[in-house]
Amino acid sequence: MKIRPITLISICIICLFSCSKQKIIEIPLTQKNGYGYFRSSLVGVSPYSEDENNPWKKTYLEVEGAPENWTDIKYGDIETNIYQSVYQNYILGNITQKRYESLQKTWDWEPDTLELSKEPLKTKIAFAYSKDSTGELKMILDANNNRDFSDDESFEPFKVSNDKNINKDSVRLKQAINVSYERFLENKRVEFTVPLFIAYMNKYNRFTSNFVQHSIANFKGEKIAVCSDRFTNMSYKNPSIALISDTLKAGDKISHRNLIEKNEYIEIKGNLYKNLGVSLNNNTLKLKKIDQQKNELHSTQIGFQSIPFDGKNFITDSIISLHELSGKYVLLDFWAVWCKPCRQEIPDLKELYEKTDREKFEIVGIVGHSPSDALSEIIKKDSIIWPQILSTDSNKINEKYGIQGYPTTFLLNKEGIIIAKNLRGKKLKEKVLGLLNE
Repeated sequence: MKIRPITLISICIICLFSCSKQKIIEIPLTQKNGYGYFRSSLVGVSPYSEDENNPWKKTYLEVEGAPENWTDIKYGDIETNIYQSVYQNYILGNITQKRYESLQKTWDWEPDTLELSKEPLKTKIAFAYSKDSTGELKMILDANNNRDFSDDESFEPFKVSNDKNINKDSVRLKQAINVSYERFLENKRVEFTVPLFIAYMNKYNRFTSNFVQHSIANFKGEKIAVCSDRFTNMSYKNPSIALISDTLKAGDKISHRNLIEKNEYIEIKGNLYKNLGVSLNNNTLKLKKIDQQKNELHSTQIGFQSIPFDGKNFITDSIISLHELSGKYVLLDFWAVWCKPCRQEIPDLKELYEKTDREKFEIVGIVGHSPSDALSEIIKKDSIIWPQILSTDSNKINEKYGIQGYPTTFLLNKEGIIIAKNLRGKKLKEKVLGLLNE
């Protein structure tokens, strides 16, 4: 039979598409209580604002049944999945189109309607707190998510002066309260239970929380641990993954710098896979097999090519291209004007800059979430002379590098490959000067 050219082309396209799709692997997840091998973070818990013009006002939960002997009660909620919550409240008309679009832009979020439920889900855990008749600070959680506190028990929040003495799974699990929430699973609303840890930070006079649960995926005889956004929510929008080796002992924690973030690469049995994130609807970890070598791929990981960018030098208005810095060692310093540790690093960076040759070494400061007038003031006050770029909606440098906190640094070799991350102070100085003296 004679095949027409157009048909042959179509077959080739279909074949290529199928081959590409086959490289995406979805691995079932099993939920486990505890932080596993991850270090956890706490997120602030705040009561509802009393401002009638607050744009979140229509999303507040209405709950009854708080203890009668409490006075001046403050109400609020802890969100398991803010993305699902925003999506459903937009559909319900509780969030305006303008705000919905603004949140997408601010969060760099493109809603995936295949992962989100149009039917409202119970994603929030309501809480209330006050002082009881004896003057003790008490809190109550709507643990079964029925919008009624009368069937829940009040408790004294775990009080700490710092986070050091509560960084153990056993301590937090003992203090955690199992709460119910709903997820969109296989296109259905399904109830899940997760331990919720609440602490009261005496130093800051505020509540903090996280969810004491991670997930496990088994692939090619290896165990991959997965956590959602440092345990601050259950959305898994930015899942960190780690390959659990046999050398790790119970209680060992993997350093943040060794975690594989979304769109980064993990090596399993000699093959590279890209972390495409988690599908909540399918309850799977998504990996994509990669045929290229490390030095051919762009990533924020050590051993990979740095991610290219262009931006305007805030000091001189000239364009800085990372590609044009090839042939030099380069320090990318991500910071913000309000970040105290970042400001404390400036004298050390200034000393390093003055001791090094511009033909061999360059520093590029990338400033995020900061007003330009404040940056101008700091540059002048601290006599900063190395290039500075504001990360903006147009260059999106912060987004490209997945910056989640400040300061964050990347040290690049002459070929633009990342050779170290988050070096500061003496360690940074020793590393750079050692490389330049080789």
